[in-house]
Amino acid sequence: QVQLVESGGGLVQTGGSLRLSCAASGRIFRIDDMNWYRQAPGKQRELVAVITSGGSTNYADSVKGRFTISRDNAKNTVYLQMNSLTPEDTGVYYCNEQIRSSMVVVQSYWGQGTQVTVSS
Repeated sequence: QVQLVESGGGLVQTGGSLRLSCAASGRIFRIDDMNWYRQAPGKQRELVAVITSGGSTNYADSVKGRFTISRDNAKNTVYLQMNSLTPEDTGVYYCNEQIRSSMVVVQSYWGQGTQVTVSS
């Protein structure tokens, strides 16, 4: 079985920064795409950032230039550096990873979520 454990959320003022981490453990052969989603109160979960196994990244327009996704394959960990935060960034942030337990078996896993609150 695989577990994703997130950390790094919290309360920050507008303009501040936070760094989220998501560490995977368990039966892991390789991790393909690693993603960060967020869900604001009363809204649908949205994709924030993606990093592929090759290191290519993509971001939601609302966070481009402010957020940076990165990964450490040796640690099976994905990070989300969030700068210039605004109250609109408030929500629960989830990591999501496509994890292979073998060359042919891949499953999607979710972290438990970490709360990010940006005060005005």
